[in-house]
Amino acid sequence: MRTVDAAGLAIGDDHPTRIMGVLNVSKESPYKPSVYDDPAAAAGYVDEELIGEGADIVDVGLESANKDLDVLSAAAELDRLDTAIETIESVSGDAVFSIETRYHEVAEAALDRGFDMVNDICGFADPEMPRVCEEYDVAVGKMASPPDLERPGAVEDPDDIYDALAMNGFTEKTIIDPAFGGWSAAKTLADDRETFRRLREFRGYGRPMLVSINRKNFLRDLAGRDTEGALPVSLAATAMAIERGAHVVRTHDVAETRDAAVIGDAFTPDRLRATEAGAEELDARTPAEVRRHLDRLGAPADLDHAARAATRVFELTGLTERDRATLSAPPVGAGFAPGAAEGSGVLYGTPAALRSVIEETDGSDRLTAALERVEDTLDASG
Repeated sequence: MRTVDAAGLAIGDDHPTRIMGVLNVSKESPYKPSVYDDPAAAAGYVDEELIGEGADIVDVGLESANKDLDVLSAAAELDRLDTAIETIESVSGDAVFSIETRYHEVAEAALDRGFDMVNDICGFADPEMPRVCEEYDVAVGKMASPPDLERPGAVEDPDDIYDALAMNGFTEKTIIDPAFGGWSAAKTLADDRETFRRLREFRGYGRPMLVSINRKNFLRDLAGRDTEGALPVSLAATAMAIERGAHVVRTHDVAETRDAAVIGDAFTPDRLRATEAGAEELDARTPAEVRRHLDRLGAPADLDHAARAATRVFELTGLTERDRATLSAPPVGAGFAPGAAEGSGVLYGTPAALRSVIEETDGSDRLTAALERVEDTLDASG
């Protein structure tokens, strides 16, 4: 996993989760506490509510990502840029300033006038965007999007989201964003939940990851909360997202999200990262997650390496003594440890080895039923 330098702020596995606070200079934005059109008032908000509460990055939006609104042109965004520039010039606190846009012209103008970073909500749908970011040597958030400047974040299926992130390549300082919510009427809450469940797969690109899940519908709906009451579900999801591999969390609730990030960082397992010795442990637990890294490295596909790399563990109960004896000599890659309680034990192994156990084992009806459920679970997890 590479580390990205965002104007001196290191983003990656070896660093704390970075908090991206949000300022909007677009009157259409739905979260009104973050919306300002007066530079002095906006600067006060940034100093007190964002930087003052722990934001490492301040992301300035020029328009609302609302699927019911018309998309602004580059010229219209440029008309709003002066307010953003006057704001950051008036801020006294220290942070990385990111401009949220889809147009390379806007990104270039913002970088010329003091911004440090780009947050591209159309994921390089403008093919000139990566060139600008490389020429200015800046970090860039790349949100998954169709190849259309009017449809950011409108990709539904997680596999398609993964592929969309590769559109027009990456810069050396690209931070990927799998795009929760977005401008698509077709994208469902179930789509967002599946993307979140599979979040660790997006580490397969070997680049830092940004998530924007603050008070999003796919979380609010689960708890039956409106936007105002959705902070607790956002914080729970934030800690989970960090454990699943997120490096930057974009939020309107900076102080609370920073606390959630501290918890997420503290309970994210340590992994071997001896890059100087040429060894790094990958954060991959399922065959699908392993497969992403194999694809990135161009590993040969003649064997199902992905299925042989991930290990699963299952507790079994109600086994006969013959069942336990049958399981005591599993194929290579699997193991069985009898439990102290009668009829119990732990079956573990790679998915490939466990499938061999399932195919080769002739046991009681109880064992057969248990192994069928294990097989269903393996199938469901890729």
